[in-house]
Amino acid sequence: MSYKYADDDVEFMVRSYPRRTTVRDYVNEIEDRLGTTSHIFKGEHDGEDLSALSDGAIWESLKDKIYDSSLAIVMISPGMRDGSKPDRDQWIPWEISYSLKETSRRDSEGNPVTSRTNAMLAVVLPDSSGSYDYYLHSLPCCPKACTEHRTGTLFGILRRNKFNRVDAETVPCSNDGYWVGDVSYIKAVRWSDFIADMDRHIGDAYKRRDDIGSFMISKSVEI
Repeated sequence: MSYKYADDDVEFMVRSYPRRTTVRDYVNEIEDRLGTTSHIFKGEHDGEDLSALSDGAIWESLKDKIYDSSLAIVMISPGMRDGSKPDRDQWIPWEISYSLKETSRRDSEGNPVTSRTNAMLAVVLPDSSGSYDYYLHSLPCCPKACTEHRTGTLFGILRRNKFNRVDAETVPCSNDGYWVGDVSYIKAVRWSDFIADMDRHIGDAYKRRDDIGSFMISKSVEI
């Protein structure tokens, strides 16, 4: 799981009282509902400076946590991206990158083993006012209401894996058009929808991985 641990511009949860709620409280809620933490990557690197680290050093820090995982959940929150720093100097893009890559290492018997690209899912958290509008913005689009994803607020690697289905269908409307179907490899869902039916959304992420050839996957972090 990849997230900005200390971001507290999120809706209050009773479980965090009396302190302010942070993204980590939402992660704890997922862990409690899953009943296990064995398959969850904890992005606990907030505040650590990456500017002096090589790509190899970053990989050494992440590889054991990501290599044998099969699903990565990215928590989108208002303060997840520090606009004053390049993407390469923040942990989340690297966590996403290595989750998307097929990486090789040797097993206990010395045989080479290659991991698959992870299934991916983005969960959008409500801001401190309970709104998702900072990322998911409702628009009056014909023939029905539609939602604008404000991808300009995202890390580049996350943005490039949105709306990246090769044969994605769009339907013309008064707002230029809207996408139809499952068009993003890293699909974004509201927290309220995700927590109401986690099994379905996680299952859908694995289905997209099984159909990964239908998506143009971007695996690199901007330097």
